[in-house]
Amino acid sequence: MTIVRRIHEAGITSEHAYAAAFGSIGLSLLSWIASMKAEQAGVERADRWGIFVGEWAPTFFGLGLALAGYEREAPAAKGSRSTWLDHPGGKTA
Repeated sequence: MTIVRRIHEAGITSEHAYAAAFGSIGLSLLSWIASMKAEQAGVERADRWGIFVGEWAPTFFGLGLALAGYEREAPAAKGSRSTWLDHPGGKTA
């Protein structure tokens, strides 16, 4: 069983992964601002926090793409209603 299939079966969709990616970008900015204001360690420390959290975004975007691909293929493999609608005249091959 593939990891993407397990994640999909757990109820996580591509939209969830994309939301997590955008959330990570926002959290990166917030952590950078909070570190700049709350700590006296300077810009270097704030940059490290922002970069650390910001590195999560590409992972979530990649997971979202993988899930989107799986979501497109999964209904066709199961013979669901969407497969029926995709064929001209509503008839399957």
